[in-house]
Amino acid sequence: MNIDELISAPLGKNFIPEIEKQPHAVIEKYQVGQLQKLLDYLLQHSGFYSSRLKQAGIQTSEIRSLGDLNLIPPTIKNDLQLNNEDFICVGKEKIIDYITTSGTLGDPVTLAMTDIDLNRLAYNEAISFACADGSPEDIYQLALTLDKRFMAGLAYFLGARMLGAGVVRVGGGIPELQWDTVQRISPTTIVVVPSFLLKLVEYAEQNHIDYRNSSIRKAVCIGEPIRNPDFTLGPIGTKIMEKWDLTLYSTYASTEMATAFTECGQGKGGHHHPELIIVEFLDEKDQPVGKDEPGEVTITTLGVEGMPLLRYKTGDICYHYCDPCPCGRQTIRLGPVIGRKNQMIKFKGTTLYPYALYNILDNIDAIDNYVVEVYTNNLGMDEILIRIGCDKIPQGFEKDIKDHFRARLRVAPSIRFESSDYVSKIQNPREGRKAVKFIDHRNNREGLTK
Repeated sequence: MNIDELISAPLGKNFIPEIEKQPHAVIEKYQVGQLQKLLDYLLQHSGFYSSRLKQAGIQTSEIRSLGDLNLIPPTIKNDLQLNNEDFICVGKEKIIDYITTSGTLGDPVTLAMTDIDLNRLAYNEAISFACADGSPEDIYQLALTLDKRFMAGLAYFLGARMLGAGVVRVGGGIPELQWDTVQRISPTTIVVVPSFLLKLVEYAEQNHIDYRNSSIRKAVCIGEPIRNPDFTLGPIGTKIMEKWDLTLYSTYASTEMATAFTECGQGKGGHHHPELIIVEFLDEKDQPVGKDEPGEVTITTLGVEGMPLLRYKTGDICYHYCDPCPCGRQTIRLGPVIGRKNQMIKFKGTTLYPYALYNILDNIDAIDNYVVEVYTNNLGMDEILIRIGCDKIPQGFEKDIKDHFRARLRVAPSIRFESSDYVSKIQNPREGRKAVKFIDHRNNREGLTK
């Protein structure tokens, strides 16, 4: 089944691709066949992979199961950064769109997309919206950018269009414009960074907008986790639901994979689309982890023409779940990202990821905003400084914050109070596309933000 056959399927309410309803054995057999086609394609068209596969002595006929992927060396982000053009499998005349990653953990990487790739991207997001109880009757308000070489905004627009739903492209920020759009167009679903929903609530309350009775009933949440690893709502998700009775759907994706893992109405993890991507979960030695162990999400793209990726390590650490979902899908589900491999912190004998810090900070109402900064001390150990934006500092507030950390994590980072405007400027650099909450100075000789 090629991408043209996939996108020709009629999409509508409650649509589930047939492959996603099949037993795991059937899904694996399908994926192995697609993987063999991909290997042949890479050997013919990819400068990077043809060299790597030949050096490893890999023959397509050797790959008889997904377990045989272990024969192939993984690809890391540094490979993409150093050999970017060698990954391109087509001539420039076939490239329709150039996209870059956000560069959260280093230099951005450019990805080249053909017309086939854009159709695949649209199909991915259409079935993801359908997974999140979307239908042609919906109108999606996109509260994120479609410019700045950003894939996500383009993906959501193309996906809603393929689903047959309405779209209104508002962009990020500007609560006044967001509410004006709601009042004018009556969208049913908003695609949004979840913390921005709280800013929309704050603006509505200050301006006497009856947001609880607005047309928006659903939110597809991007960029930040709304759930804990056990799928209960985390701090941000809980705060949203206390204020606004929306149905929240979490989604996980990255530019490199050009595929999303989106929750269905059960709220039990993002569903895998096996027709678009092979996913592995690897430990520090690049071996598969057990069912109850977190692993690094490692992906192989299927159906990509311009820049396919083979065993690409995303850096994201997740749990995964293999039991069938009541929604009818049999596919693997991804839990919330618990951290980035490169963001792991060893602090006073405790291993932490930034999300553990965020979960505590997001539960403290007097904090307006914050940035977590990590640096190396004179002994070569990790240190944590949290800049907290707070224009009115309650008495004993620093001790209270540290007590929260000691109770949950057994250790307490350094705290520095700043104006909320100052922290906001750190969070939103002029050329950035995403708000910055974590800054890693461990490889930066210039040290901390002043």
